[in-house]
Amino acid sequence: MKIRLFRYSLTVLLLLLLFSFTPARKMFSVAERTQVNVLTPHLFEHGNSFKINFSSYRPDDYSFPLPVGKARLSESSVVEINTLKGDAVKAMFGGIVRLSRKMPAGGNTIVIRHTNGLETVYGNLAQNLVKVGETVSVGQTIAIVGESGGKGYCNFALMANGARINPETILNLSNHQLRKQVLLFKKNGHYVEVSVVPASNSPVTSTSAQCPTTLDPDNAVDYDKNHDFKIDLGLIEKLHWAYPLPGSHVISPYGGHRHHPGVDIKTCLNDRILAAFDGVVTRSCRYFGYGNCIVLRHAYNFETLYSHQSKNLVHVGDKVKAGQVIGLTGRTGLATTAHLHFEVHFRGHHINPAVIFDHAHKCLQQCILTLCSNGRIKVEKQKP
Repeated sequence: MKIRLFRYSLTVLLLLLLFSFTPARKMFSVAERTQVNVLTPHLFEHGNSFKINFSSYRPDDYSFPLPVGKARLSESSVVEINTLKGDAVKAMFGGIVRLSRKMPAGGNTIVIRHTNGLETVYGNLAQNLVKVGETVSVGQTIAIVGESGGKGYCNFALMANGARINPETILNLSNHQLRKQVLLFKKNGHYVEVSVVPASNSPVTSTSAQCPTTLDPDNAVDYDKNHDFKIDLGLIEKLHWAYPLPGSHVISPYGGHRHHPGVDIKTCLNDRILAAFDGVVTRSCRYFGYGNCIVLRHAYNFETLYSHQSKNLVHVGDKVKAGQVIGLTGRTGLATTAHLHFEVHFRGHHINPAVIFDHAHKCLQQCILTLCSNGRIKVEKQKP
């Protein structure tokens, strides 16, 4: 009897030791990962890499998912953030909810596709507060943290093109802060390689060693229009630009025999028009043949113009963010069909919007612009 009792006790002890040293269960099962780890459309359509300059991020451009939680990195690049039961889970960056559902292994789960090209994954949630397709802002409460084993925690992961990346590359988990650096995300087969871009590899302007990563006039680097100044469009982060009418097609290009001062792009009546860059509204009214017209002032003497709206949604003096809806497409003024007439100005002169935007792929051109002291712009194409 004593021998049996000893064997039973020994077996229980071995099982306890086994479970103590068994790695934590993965965040998702194989079947669930097929829904979570999916490719991001068009992310590498214009090249095999993209950059994010986290050194330019302001406090309101980023939020740690659980600001008062204690984070630790577990297996498979998953961060477990321990906090109190019922705490609010925040969106790390602005973006669109791609997935929001309950998973058998991962629990209630949310995946957000962000404008900077990354995706964030939030698991073990007690309640999801956002739905698929919903636009969320930085720091918005998206869920209530879940509980397991008597403790409240959230599983968190970062992805690029469906591939999980090490969060410590981007975050300092001890103080919850972004690492101030420029990161290069390069596609390599089914994986994405992440590396830090040395400061010496960034183009240097004649007036400042800092490279512009936004056209926000409130956050512009020093710029002297009497000297040449370089802007690498590849360093303008996805957080700070948007194609003004996604899903559109060009019906009338810039220039031509009628000296068209902009480009006409079309989808459907009352479609949402997005601000191309961060800026300030300097015009929002009816303006001759333009009909309802909006002009935004950006940094470095750039302006963008949007016209023929059925309705303007912003007012003079408003500060707008890239991607913000500023109006609805229409056929006011001299328009013969509902569309957006879009112009880009530099120092008050029209320039071809195709210098800035690739209309076919709805993205920024991969080039370096030299803003010359004589008021002209030189374009240097970047190799993919």
